[in-house]
Amino acid sequence: MAFTVIIPARLGSQRLPGKVLLDIAGKPMIQRVYEQACLSAAARVIVATDDAQVATVVRAFGGQVCMTAASHLSGTDRLQEVAVREGLAADALVVNVQGDEPLMPPAVINQLAQNLAASNLQGRQASMATLYEDTTDLSDIFDPNVVKVVTDASQRALYFSRAPIPWARDDFSAQPPRLPVGVTYKRHLGIYGYRVALLHRFVTWPPAPLELIEKLEQLRVLWHGETIHIEAACEPIPPGIDTAQDLARVRELLGRQASEIKSSK
Repeated sequence: MAFTVIIPARLGSQRLPGKVLLDIAGKPMIQRVYEQACLSAAARVIVATDDAQVATVVRAFGGQVCMTAASHLSGTDRLQEVAVREGLAADALVVNVQGDEPLMPPAVINQLAQNLAASNLQGRQASMATLYEDTTDLSDIFDPNVVKVVTDASQRALYFSRAPIPWARDDFSAQPPRLPVGVTYKRHLGIYGYRVALLHRFVTWPPAPLELIEKLEQLRVLWHGETIHIEAACEPIPPGIDTAQDLARVRELLGRQASEIKSSK
């Protein structure tokens, strides 16, 4: 099974400007992400960027770059441009790893590609795949910044929402609200696998009504009747880097690991 990892890496970031080029234990963040992706079984790892500075840094450490337009409204649009520029076949598999996730487990990348390659849900091939993790944290369940997903018995995503779904009428109406017994809540993890043919269809579709309401791009795929395969991630996925506090945490972790490796030699 061959697949390609594409890492969208824009330099603009409101909360942490220029974050993909910030230093983490002696390497720019984008290099950390790239090297982590290279530990997966991917045949190719490509950084997609619209910024010449990012491209220069990636080429300097030996990474592959695809320059894309600056006008893309979504990361999926950027992936599709890379697929076109790189001549990827319609049935090729692509895994999207964000440029601010230097701790993404390679096993999770492999899992997503394998799920997409093998998916045959009730006789229908999935065109997209993603992952979730179980949560029992009520603060996460009610947090609109934490996306929840409900699934069917065949590992298909039914709906994604910022709202607490499924809504436990009796338990959530209690004071204080409580977690319903025997119900598993699923926190969606923002890593995706695509068949390239879906990327080509996606860019022809206008934003879907549900997508505009929830501000969740994956709802455009469900709106058009596509099948999204989903299962629990095989390993915990550490949070990405969105803030200075996130950056400090990852710097400390990787710096400590580098010190341990040096002292063991």
